[in-house]
Parts: sequence; structure tokens; C-alpha cells
Amino acid sequence: MTIQTRVKERADEQASSMTTDQQAAIRMVANDLHRLNHTIMKAVEAGVSVELVRSARHHAGEGNWGDLMIPVIVTQSRG
Repeated sequence: MTIQTRVKERADEQASSMTTDQQAAIRMVANDLHRLNHTIMKAVEAGVSVELVRSARHHAGEGNWGDLMIPVIVTQSRG
């Protein structure tokens, strides 16, 4: 079963009122998130649990911010 995350489609919908530079940045985030989601699914299928946790918040100084993430990995002991 393939799960559709719709990251790219949601980013495109939200980017309609943004500048060209903002749209390019959002497309890059969406593409990277799509790859990350795929990688997380592969890790889960390989037998680990993955949780993303905010490690910090980056502020641009004009009210814009973004969450910086780290993975917390849990492995199942086999045997």
C-alpha cells in the first residue's frame, strides 16, 4: 500500500500568493520533505521507529520562523 502525503500539492496550493523567491524556497522544502517521508517509510519498514522532534526554532528577524528538526530513533530488539 502506498501512502500519498501530498506534500508537493499542498505547498503549491499555499504558494499562490507568494513571491517567486518564496515559491522556489517552498518548492525546495516540499521536495526535501517528500524525500524525507519516503526515507522514513523505508526506515520503518526496516524495523525502526522514527519520531521527528523540534530541536530549535530559526528566526529571520522579520517575524518569520521555521522549526529545525532532529530524529529520535527507536529500534526493536530482536531475539
